[in-house]
Amino acid sequence: MGESVDVVVIGAGVAGLTAARDIARTGATVAVLEARDRVGGRTLTREVGGGLVDLGGQWVGPKQRHVLKLADGLGLQRFAQHHQGTKVLEVRGERRTYKGKVPSLPLLSLLDLQRIVWKLDGLARRVPREQPSAAPKAAEWDALTVEEWKQRHVPTWGARAALDIATRAVFAAEPSELSFLHFLSYVHSNGGLMPLTEIEGGAQAERFVDGAQSLSRRLAEALPPDRVVLSAPVKALLQDARGVTATTEDGRAFRARYAVVATPPALAERIDFGADLPAGRRRAHADIPMGSVIKVVATYATPFWREAGLSGEAVSDSGPVRLCFDDCGPHGHHPALVGFFLGDTARAWTGHPAEEIHRAALADFARFFGPQALTPVAVAALDWKQEAFSTGCYVGLPRPGTLTAIGDALRAPFGRVHWAGTETAIEGCGYLDGAVESGERAATEVAARLTAPDAG
Repeated sequence: MGESVDVVVIGAGVAGLTAARDIARTGATVAVLEARDRVGGRTLTREVGGGLVDLGGQWVGPKQRHVLKLADGLGLQRFAQHHQGTKVLEVRGERRTYKGKVPSLPLLSLLDLQRIVWKLDGLARRVPREQPSAAPKAAEWDALTVEEWKQRHVPTWGARAALDIATRAVFAAEPSELSFLHFLSYVHSNGGLMPLTEIEGGAQAERFVDGAQSLSRRLAEALPPDRVVLSAPVKALLQDARGVTATTEDGRAFRARYAVVATPPALAERIDFGADLPAGRRRAHADIPMGSVIKVVATYATPFWREAGLSGEAVSDSGPVRLCFDDCGPHGHHPALVGFFLGDTARAWTGHPAEEIHRAALADFARFFGPQALTPVAVAALDWKQEAFSTGCYVGLPRPGTLTAIGDALRAPFGRVHWAGTETAIEGCGYLDGAVESGERAATEVAARLTAPDAG
């Protein structure tokens, strides 16, 4: 049957490698099978223009306790995301600037926006983080999209525009795509709507000096030699009374007592789990597609936007780039800007030549921050929908009606198969924090079974 271990883990991203590390610490043997030719999953750190940039996930926040504890244990250094200076807001074709946390909108819109944030946070607290389908109005909320809820409850154009911008920025999707129940569940999982959108004290507070992929690299290095098998897409994970067999596309077989699947649900759909996979889990695989994002990083000789008093932050309701941040390295070295094509815009640009994507992003950077943005040192872009073993980013997004249909299937073990990945997280869902939390949970579940009488 090929190689035999106690536990086989599918996926060498942060979730899978966290689970593998914790399982290995119990003395059990583990093999991690990764479809890509690298570790890191939805994190990817590359050298661009003479410095490191993240083309995937990159930020952590002060309340994300799982990933911060992991990073500290691995000895990874962090630095604060730059946000000092004037911010840019584009709505209805008008460029506005402001400082602080209050966007430049009419007073009535600002009052409406504050009311809506309070209302959404209150509704989110009514959604159980462990099982959103148990919320009092789960069926009603899951049948609604965020767009439909907005049309019913948000009267001012400014608050509607702000909610649209925030939804795209947080989910890489359109309000018309998202289940309102999932929106609320996600907000609750991450401590409120504002922490999801803010830098200071929020989810974008800090970055890793060596890039976010260093989390996975360090985790992989801590495992026994040759325990991470790259370029090994799994096509089948079948189980019997005594164990599981993971078979890769090139015919290699790995036998184990238990398995942890640490991939997004949309990728798990490619794996044959056998005819008895529960209906709720099948529905999760089919109806939780990934968000849509193209990430573009441009490096420069100088941080000209800082010199002009701009923070490097911009949000827009038009143009390819809907969201932009300062992407300089520690202490302002390696000047860079990072922009995001999101939702419909990302899908519209999918498949375009890289040079066209670069030009479009630079044109928007110039509109936000000035003509110097047109003359970068280097540019890099990654369309995550084109990544075969991601099919999108940042996270899987349940379609309306899905959460109430699947119940607890995202985390409930299937025989000897356990599930990890940030989509399954109770805390920090959608973020690196959620990936770590889910890996720790799956490892705890499996470790308990490894030391218990083997009842299957």
